[in-house]
Amino acid sequence: MLSPSLEDYLEEIYRLSLIKSEIRVRDIAEKLKVSSPSVVKALRKLHNESYILYKRYEGIYLTQEGEKLGKLLVKRNSVLQEFLSVINSQCDVEAEAEAMEHYLSSPTILSIEKLVAFMKKDREILNKFLKFCGTEEKKHWSEELE
Repeated sequence: MLSPSLEDYLEEIYRLSLIKSEIRVRDIAEKLKVSSPSVVKALRKLHNESYILYKRYEGIYLTQEGEKLGKLLVKRNSVLQEFLSVINSQCDVEAEAEAMEHYLSSPTILSIEKLVAFMKKDREILNKFLKFCGTEEKKHWSEELE
């Protein structure tokens, strides 16, 4: 099992692999806003765990297992961002999803994915929920002011 930090590296490597044929340390460092030595340390760990193929001064490539897990990590993040959008959360959706993703179990993520699909399929329910949230929020704040 990977640490949240290593999951972030693998997730970014997977994203980069979708747009680049060869990934370099600097590509990851720029995307994650970390130093090159930090990237190299993470790459060695991911290589030792057989998620990537990495040799110093060469490109970084996902193994079959790394691609499978990377795809899952990207999907998990996407599901959480979509969930936050559907519930109309007034937050930095990207940062919030990033904070949530490492601490929710797979069954919880799957349930959230089903809820999002349900809400998007039944716009009437979604609109009722959003209306409820707006009404309840106003009610809550008006009670606080009394």
